[in-house]
Amino acid sequence: MLTIKVLGPGCPNCRKVEAHTRQALAALDPQPEYEIVKVTDPFEISQYILRTPGLVINEKVVAASRIPSPAEIQVWLAEAIQTS
Repeated sequence: MLTIKVLGPGCPNCRKVEAHTRQALAALDPQPEYEIVKVTDPFEISQYILRTPGLVINEKVVAASRIPSPAEIQVWLAEAIQTS
């Protein structure tokens, strides 16, 4: 199962990262089991990154301070599936 964390206070950029992640997940075949966790606590965010938005897949920071494209996220998700 994939654990995906979207890091940020809930700003428009953070919501865009979450939307791109959901698009990337929908494009995967077969559909993996996953959980998306929204991390809004500043202290918890600081354990991973310094500036939001951020994306963490299976405890690995894959993006920080930017909005990755759905295609980028799909590659990271595929890699995470292979290694889990």
